[in-house]
This record gives sequence, structure tokens and C-alpha cells, in this order.
Amino acid sequence: MTRIPEIPWSPRPAGARRDHRLRDKVDALGFPLVPLTLHRSRRILTMRKADNSIGDERAGTPRLALVCAAGSVGSPLDFGGSSMSRDHRRFAPSRAGRLGGVAKAASAFLVLALIAGLWLGGPARAQETRIIYPGSMAVTGFSGTVIPDFDSSDSEKGGLPPGVDPIDETFIDTARATLRVFDVSSLGGPASGQLVYTPPPFEVTSGQIGQVFGLTYDDGMRGGVPSGIPNLYGGATSLHGIRIVTPDADDDGRPERQRRGMAGAAFMEGQFGTENGGGPGTIWKVDGISGQVAKFADIDTNSGPGIGNLTFDPIHRQVFASDLDTGLIHRIDPNGALVDTFDHGVAGRPAHGLAPVADDGAVMDIQGAAFDTEDPETWGYTQDERRVWAVAYHGGRLYYSVGEKAEIWSVGIARDGRFAGDPRWELTVKADKDYAVTDIAFDDSGFMYLAQRGPVENRYDYSQFADSGKGEVIRYFSENPDDPATESVWVEAPQEYAVGFPQGFRQSAGGLDLQYGYDAEGDLDTSACTRTLVNTGDKLRDNPALAERLAAGGPLALHGVQITPRELVKPANVPPFGSWFVDFDGYFEDPEVEGHVGDVAVWHPCEGRAGYYEEIPGGYLPPFYPPDFQPPGNLPPCLDVDDVRYFCTPRGLEADLYLHDHAGLGGDSIKAHSRTPGVGVTSPMSHAPGKPYTIGITGHDPGDTVDVGLCFYRKSDKDKGGYYPCCKMTLPLRTPAVSCER
Repeated sequence: MTRIPEIPWSPRPAGARRDHRLRDKVDALGFPLVPLTLHRSRRILTMRKADNSIGDERAGTPRLALVCAAGSVGSPLDFGGSSMSRDHRRFAPSRAGRLGGVAKAASAFLVLALIAGLWLGGPARAQETRIIYPGSMAVTGFSGTVIPDFDSSDSEKGGLPPGVDPIDETFIDTARATLRVFDVSSLGGPASGQLVYTPPPFEVTSGQIGQVFGLTYDDGMRGGVPSGIPNLYGGATSLHGIRIVTPDADDDGRPERQRRGMAGAAFMEGQFGTENGGGPGTIWKVDGISGQVAKFADIDTNSGPGIGNLTFDPIHRQVFASDLDTGLIHRIDPNGALVDTFDHGVAGRPAHGLAPVADDGAVMDIQGAAFDTEDPETWGYTQDERRVWAVAYHGGRLYYSVGEKAEIWSVGIARDGRFAGDPRWELTVKADKDYAVTDIAFDDSGFMYLAQRGPVENRYDYSQFADSGKGEVIRYFSENPDDPATESVWVEAPQEYAVGFPQGFRQSAGGLDLQYGYDAEGDLDTSACTRTLVNTGDKLRDNPALAERLAAGGPLALHGVQITPRELVKPANVPPFGSWFVDFDGYFEDPEVEGHVGDVAVWHPCEGRAGYYEEIPGGYLPPFYPPDFQPPGNLPPCLDVDDVRYFCTPRGLEADLYLHDHAGLGGDSIKAHSRTPGVGVTSPMSHAPGKPYTIGITGHDPGDTVDVGLCFYRKSDKDKGGYYPCCKMTLPLRTPAVSCER
């Protein structure tokens, strides 16, 4: 949807400021600058008339608002969404024709101001149809509501009949967005707790995809060639409520809303995108170039609980999705085919001494009398002990969260992309409340970030979808060295961030990701990878005790995203005046809604170097015997190399060696040393069975081939003292062409 921007009441400079000529709030022609995000009123209830004008109302007579009707530009979307272009990280409509269809009542001033804004955005280029740039921030949330074909009570049609509750005639607004992609490349100045006015986001409506929560990007490979422009994926959700209807029984042209299950019930339009072939197990794909929306995959066994979250594995080019109905984690290939699954309840729990828990088979039966839209216990979620929420691929393993007393687990991803069958308990989350962790992210320093979301709610009046106000955003880091007295390899007590201004500063809505850094002027610095935390939250600027100070930075009723330098953990940034804030939908008059915002995902590729614990491409040459240790006769080598994988770590480049005991020596340890002058190689003296051998490499230039001498032996032989058998060989390692240095 495209709407005419309005001049905000906030005295703060609006929007991006790359050209300092614009600081006087006028352009070179003398036109006032217009912020490209609307300053509007958020209304839970929107009344739409047959002539497509809109009335916003919570109670009483509706207040009509103007709608700008604009056709899509550029490549058409499969299901009628909007598309826009951008010049140098600034979104702008791609041609003046986007003004076509503006209602005649629009003031000439606003039209001139909008034209000036388009002129300032630089010449539009038709070939630039991409919607995702480095730093692009995608956010999900509830799309809002509408009373279809509503007319005021004094019209000929008479509005709603006497005695009819407007809420009973209120439906999901399928014309409004449930997914937005924001340009946050310039935040307009240093952080001071202010609202940031962004260029108009790219939008995907609930009419196209229904309600979605979890997000992930792929790697931008197109036809086997890197494009540098990823696609975006969103998973169907019940976290923004479940609504059902039965066919129209009173001839008012609208179906009948139902609170309880009954025969003939169906999901409301805009719930799961069923009108476009979607369902509660659908994963949608948004093309990062054209903006086209299509169904990527469908977990057709999901009866209604939906997808917990998504993550992309760039090494094996596959998507992982958690299924809230069965508790399974699905592995999905690049074409959207479901390949296989991992069952934490059965295969994971025993690895930590817990009894296996199989799925109880419960389903969401919206036609059964037991189903209650306001009782999530009737929605068919799998048992809490096996309910997987968040998923995140990192360092060759898939990390995932389980249950409301959240545990973090991981399982390895094998060389062929399959689940490695080595589930590992990582930690049990320490937070004030036992809330589900619905998102996980890692930065380039190895910190693990977790976002809580309050228990699922579903008010019939659409006001609340989660019990908000106590959800935390925290981060863990690994013990270095590992403390043998603790069960986990992660520190026991996490660091916490202040989220939002309400007392307690725990307004997490359950989504988070890492962003590039920002400079002193609030401009994106793509050379600083994962230096900023972004997280979703409710009521982010609502605190009566701070109202006067907050008012200078924009509206108080803000539900959206908080942007914070990652080093500002508590007690720093309390209250969070060191953060910026972005509103999800540009409406600011519903301070009491909860759970209307969902997940957030940022496209932040790090060019020229890798993040810590990120697998990076390299290789190796065939090993050979050192000249001073030739085997007798024509004996085969006693050691083979199956694979070598490289990772950047806080200590520098590390290589995981997957070795095969070809001669049956029974070795369990290696010694490694460099046979390349000027290069250092370190290795542990012992090795855990079933794990790769890890060595560190220093002093080389990226891309160099480093000869590593290996001694493969049994630790028990060495511990006896004196001579012990050792299989020696030299392994030429072709190191990655990217640097791990910071």
C-alpha cells in the first residue's frame, strides 16, 4: 500500500540526511522537506466504505481518512503487492506516475511537497527494482482490522443495525501489510530515544500471505550465480491470533465471526493467505529483486499453530523451520521441497538424560466444539517439553529453543547437510519469567542473543496477542576457558538489554537480529559488522514519568523496533535514551495493544571478512609424507583426510580437520606444526571421539597455502613415556581468501 506522507508534528529532523544542504528543512527549491514515514493514528478498528474511503474508530462516529490509491510499479507482484525502487539506500517511488489515483480531496500543498520529496530522492532508475539492500530491516506484525463496506448511520444503507456489536463485524484488513521492509540506512542523528522517520517501506499485505512471524534471508544465489540480493522468507503464524468465521447468515455481505468451533467454520481471510493457496504451515518467499510473492514451501500437516521461526543454512543452501504443531524441525531444500525432519522430543531430550516425549497428536480443529479462539490450550500446539520455537544456523550447528522454561539446544549439520544426530543441551535460560525464546541470533564475536515473547493471548477485540511487558532480551557468551564446575559451556548469568521505556524495561515482542554499526551521525557503516542490536517490542516509548522528555522525540504509543549499539547492556542505557526507535505501521494512538509486532530480520552481509564462528570457504591439497619421514616400501599413507572446514574465531583462523585412521592405528590425538616459514600452527594435545581435530593458523596471508605437519598418535601410548608410534604426514591447507582480523 502506498499512502501520501504527512508532515509530522515532531520538531525533530525527519528521515535520512545525507546532503547537509537539507538541514534547514527545505529543499533547494524552497519546498518543506517531507518525512517519508506517515505520522498517523494507529487504530485497531478501521471501517472501510464501499467507495474505498476509510473510517478509523474505536467507539462512536468514525473519522474518515483519505486513501492514496496507487498501482504497482516495476515487476508486478504475484498477488498484487507494492514495489518501489531506491537510489543509494533511499527508497523512492520509481516514477511520478505513482501519484495517479490520488483522491481529488488531497491538498495541492501535499502533492507539491510529495513531488519535491521525489525530486530530492534523486532520479529514479527503472532498472533498480531491488527491494533489499545491505542493512534492510524486515519486520512482521499484525495487519490491522476493518469493517468491510461500512457506511455511516445516517446514510441510505444505515450503517450497522441497532444492537450489533461493531467488534462482531470487524475483520482482518487484507489491504494492509503484515510484512514491511524498512530502509534504516540513516537514522537522522545520534541516538536520543527518538522515533526515526524512515522512507516508505516495501509492504506485503495480509491479503497476499496472511499473518506471518518468523523471517529469514537466503544467500542471493540465482541460477547458481551469486547476485548479492537475497530473497526473504516468512512463516505463517498463530502468534497474532486465530480468527474463524462461518458463512454469511444475516445477508449483510459479511461472514459471521465465531468465538468457538462449529460446523462449517473456516479461517478468516487474511489469517493464513488461504485465498492464495496458503495455510498454517506455509512459508512464503518474497523475491529480493522484483518483490514478487510466492509460496515457497508448505508443511501441510500443520493444522493451525503455524511456524515457530526460520533460518537459512548458507553452506548447504537449505532452510530450517520449526513446526509448533508437531514439534519437528523441518529441513527444506532450495526449491521448497521438504527433505527430512529432526524430532527433539524423541531424539534430542535423551542426550541430556531426559525422557523422550512423542507428539500427542493434538490438532487445531476449528469445527470442533472444544476449540476456543481465546484459549490457546485448544489450538493444537505440541507439548511444551518438545515445542521448538526459535531456530538459528551457526558454526555448523542448528541452535534451537524449546519450551516456555526455555532451553537452548543445538544439533550438528553434517557435511551432506543432514542432521548429524548429535543433539546437545546448551543452557537453560535464566530470566525473570519463564517465557518462550522466539528468536536467536549470533554476532561476529560469538555472543548468542535471545528474545523472549510473553505467553500467547488472543482477545476477541484484537487488542492483545501476547502477555507483554516482562519479556527480556539477553545475551550469553561462552566460558573461555570452560569452567569444569559448570554444566554448560556458556556463562551462567546472561547480560540483559533495556527494552523500551516502561518501568522494568522488558518490552520484548520476541524478535531480534544484528545490524551493521552506525556512525556519530546515525548513518549506517557497512564496514562494522553486527555492531548493533535490533529487537521488536510493544509500548516502546510509553512512560508517564518520562513523558515530557520523550515527547521531544516523537509519539509515545510506539510499537515496533528498538535499535541499540550492542555494547549497551544493563546497567548502561537505562532508560534507553541511547537507542533509536522505528514504528511498525505509523499509527500512534493505541498505547494498550500488546503483541501486535512480531519478528525482525536484517540483511547484513560482511564483505571482505567473515564473522566469528562463520564457516568460510577454503580447501586442501593431497597430503604427503615429509622428506625426513618416508614410509618403507610402497605402504599406503596411515592417515587420510576426509574434509577440512575453516572458521573465523576470536583467536583468528581455525581449521577443523576430519581425519580417517586409514591404517587402523587407533589414534585419538594430533600434534600440529607449521612447515611454512613465518606461519604459526597450534593444536590441542587430545581430542574427543567423534569430533574434528581443530588447529589454529596465524601469520599467513589470506589465500596462502600453508603446509601443516601432523603427528597422529594414541594419547595412552604417549602417557607411558618414551617412544610411541606416531603417523606423520604433511597436509597442504589452502586457506580462505578472507581475513579474520578485526
